[in-house]
Order: sequence, then C-alpha cells, then structure tokens
Amino acid sequence: MVVLVVATASDPASIGPAAAFLAMPGWSPGPPIPEGMESFTNGDVRLLKHERSIIAEDDLDNRWQAATGEAVSEVIFLSKHTAVSNRPALTVHPIGWLFLGVPHLGEDETPPQGGRPGWAALPNPRIGPWLRLMQKIAVDQGLVPEFEITLEATHHGPVTNTPTMFVEIGSTEEYWCRQDAAQAIALVLWKGLGLDEGNTVGSWQGNSEKVLLGIGGGHYAPRHMDIVIKDGIWVGHLLSGYSLPMEVSPQGNGKSSSDVGGMWKHSIKVSYDATKAAFPGGQVIAHLDQKSFKGWQKNAIMSYLQELNIRIGKPNDFI
Repeated sequence: MVVLVVATASDPASIGPAAAFLAMPGWSPGPPIPEGMESFTNGDVRLLKHERSIIAEDDLDNRWQAATGEAVSEVIFLSKHTAVSNRPALTVHPIGWLFLGVPHLGEDETPPQGGRPGWAALPNPRIGPWLRLMQKIAVDQGLVPEFEITLEATHHGPVTNTPTMFVEIGSTEEYWCRQDAAQAIALVLWKGLGLDEGNTVGSWQGNSEKVLLGIGGGHYAPRHMDIVIKDGIWVGHLLSGYSLPMEVSPQGNGKSSSDVGGMWKHSIKVSYDATKAAFPGGQVIAHLDQKSFKGWQKNAIMSYLQELNIRIGKPNDFI
C-alpha cells in the first residue's frame, strides 16, 4: 500500500509545497503514468503531479492502482485556500461530499467544486494529528501569529475512494507563493509520513478511541477546533451549518426530526457512515456547536442522532 500525495502545476500553493517536499532526501522517479502525469517515489510515498485543477481529477487512487498495480491507502491533496478575509492561513480539512461533494444537493444538480451530490469521502485519520503537527511546525518556523492554523469544514471534491484530506495555504496569491509557507507544508508531509526516519503521525490503529464528528458552526469550525487542537483527539467529518439545510413543515413544530424537511439528515448520515468507515473500531461521537442552531434545529438534530444511535458528546467527553 502506498500514500498518494497529489499536486497540480496550475496552483502555486500546490506546486510550491510539492517542490519543497521533492527537495528533501530519498526521492526517485516514480512509475510511468500513461496520462501525461509525472510521479515520484520515496519509500511508500508517491507524489503525483498533474496540470489540471486539483478538484478536476476524480478517482486518482483507483487510477493509480490501475496504472501501477500499487494499491493506495490514502490520498493527500496540496492546494490553495481562498477566504473573504484574505488572512494568511494554513488549513487542513476532510473532503468528498459536504459542499465538497455537496451532500445536500439534489441528484440532478452539479456540485460547483467537484465531488458528487450526496457523497462523502472517507476522512483521513491524520487530519487531527496533522493539525497539531502543523501548528507546531508553523510556530517553529516563525509563521505564527502571521498565519492562522485552522481546520475547515468538509467541502469540495474530487471524488476519491480511500481516506482523503486537503492541506492548504491561504488566502491570496501573495501567500500562496510564500516559500516559507511551502516549506512548512513540506515539513508537515515529511514528518507526518515518517520520512524523517521518525514515526508516522496520525496512523489509526483502531483501538476503540473516540472520534469527533462535528455538526454545526461556521466554515472554520471554531468550537470543534477548540477540542481537536488538544493532543490525542481524532476527527472525522465537520458539517458546517450551510451543509444542513432545514425547513420546518407547516404541520410541524421542530420537536422531532420528522417535523423538519431538507437534506440535513442525508448530510449527517453520509458523514457519519464515512467517518465510521475511516476509523474502524473507533467510537464516533457527535459534537454539536449548539450556539449555532436555533432551538427547533437543535431539537431535530438531537432527535435524529438518537434515532441513529449516535452518541452526542460534550467537550470533556473527547479528552
């Protein structure tokens, strides 16, 4: 099994970290790829470079195996991050559905940023541990406090079939091209994947540990972030409020999940199923950003989680 790191030459925040990563010891040319892509190998790590948008190439894990015979254990995409605030940031997040695959879209709607409606990628178990590793490296490299180190909620594609995460530099071209930020991301990859001859960071061992499924809040998941930044916390999908469209029926009062329409149930169900599959043997526990919901919304969500036998946890339950 190999780890597939994906970069695109069309994005400076993708190719910059890839170049810094490839400048580290141990790399050699990878197996030939018949699609005009370029590959490199270092131990059980493969770096794949292509020319298209980072969200445009679906099923790269399956395509890699078909081309090389090597099964892929996980996919890590390098990408730029954009934000209205233009604040410099290093981010990490799960993909494959939310609004990354837009699970709340109708079946006949096309997601604007890759993925497919109603689909959730398996979240990479490294997300939580790598957030903390990224924080440490950014501090050591002098990027903090200029750069914010943060989670993002689940969003955009492309479609994958193995545990997946995005690692991004934000939020404008000035920062996408910053060599110190690229070097920090390369160090996260280098140390996180154990290429520094240390232990790999964030390998899931399946020993009944707790896994946070975040529900509610804004795109940067601040209340979930407060928990995940602590040592030893695992995190799966993070559903922001915009991925949970909810409508109270004229006959309902919002006291039960059946009173509330919209695609929010589907969003919760597919994100839970994907998180559970990505953490075999783990205890997936929902954490609600309760202040982000109106009373009837919170009641409906808690009712639905109880229907699915999904435990609801408070911050101290994850420590």
